[in-house]
Amino acid sequence: MTEKIYNISIAGCSKVAHLHAKAIGSIPNARLAGVWNRTSSKAEDFASLYNTKAYSDISGMVSDNKSDLVIICTAHPNHKQAALEAALAGADVLVEKPLASDLRDCDDIIKTCKICHVRLGVISQRRWYEPVIRVKNAIDQGKIGKPVLAEVTMLGWRDKAYYDSDAWRGSWKGEGGGVLVNQSPHQLDILLWYMGEIDEVYGLWRNLNHHYIEVDDTALAIIKFKSGAIGNILLSNSQKPGLYGKVHVHGENGASVGVQTDGGAMFIAGMTGVAEPPVNDLWTIPGEEDMLDVWKKEDTLTFSNCDPTVRYIQYQIEDFLHSIDNETNPSVTGEDGRRTVELFTSIYRSTRDNMPIKLPLDE
Repeated sequence: MTEKIYNISIAGCSKVAHLHAKAIGSIPNARLAGVWNRTSSKAEDFASLYNTKAYSDISGMVSDNKSDLVIICTAHPNHKQAALEAALAGADVLVEKPLASDLRDCDDIIKTCKICHVRLGVISQRRWYEPVIRVKNAIDQGKIGKPVLAEVTMLGWRDKAYYDSDAWRGSWKGEGGGVLVNQSPHQLDILLWYMGEIDEVYGLWRNLNHHYIEVDDTALAIIKFKSGAIGNILLSNSQKPGLYGKVHVHGENGASVGVQTDGGAMFIAGMTGVAEPPVNDLWTIPGEEDMLDVWKKEDTLTFSNCDPTVRYIQYQIEDFLHSIDNETNPSVTGEDGRRTVELFTSIYRSTRDNMPIKLPLDE
């Protein structure tokens, strides 16, 4: 029997869209069937580069090339409109992180996809990093007992050239937020994947040294999880040249596990590469303490033999296609994406109201 070839289209020819186009090109049973962009000349240039077709509207693109999946790569506040057009045209939808910059848009996307009976997923490709999976497996297998304490630390840097690279960056209207909305969703998603639902958040955000933007460059929070566990978050774009992103989990039995998802100068799609491979940087499970050096060598070798900016997006797209084949949900669902938006929204609200915020939040 001939294997089905999936037609995948891209909406929004942003910098990260190039990574998706390359990832699609590496999947044997997928083809880049078309691209759309608000600026038609940009879509034409993108289509020429990847030997595909440019379209003037998303619904027409889905209808013409019979898109099985549309990947949304527009600016965050524009995710909703593009996602709705794709869903209403009958295509499954995979949205670049974050799902949206506010909860109302998240809920509209989720509701429309359900009404249209199409799948919805959100890009969080760091879940497929080998050391990230290793931590998840250790938690699920009970090796640290009940997770009782978690930490997210992300200390990075964004300079003026970064914010000047796209007109929408650095403003509430164009970006929807700062470090919370744009740089931290990967680590926040991993935290929620490890620790589960949140009960209450007390948070603060500030702009410490980026006077030329409107939004946050630094944020922190204390979290109470519904499981009874507690956690803290420290996020910043204010450390030159960028240091690391880490997620650590400590268990009831005293054992701890952790991953450094990003190291060195922080990765910027379309502008920089991955400076350092992700590694497990904390591991005190009895009998496994000496595995860190072994895993670090393995994971460094894995990263050195591929383009990691493309490979892990490829893995997530393949996971989504697998969900279509098996009529299941993708590993990272729209609801997962909403939870990340809910978390950073609660930090903004907590700062605004100067009080802890109970979850779940309404729109």
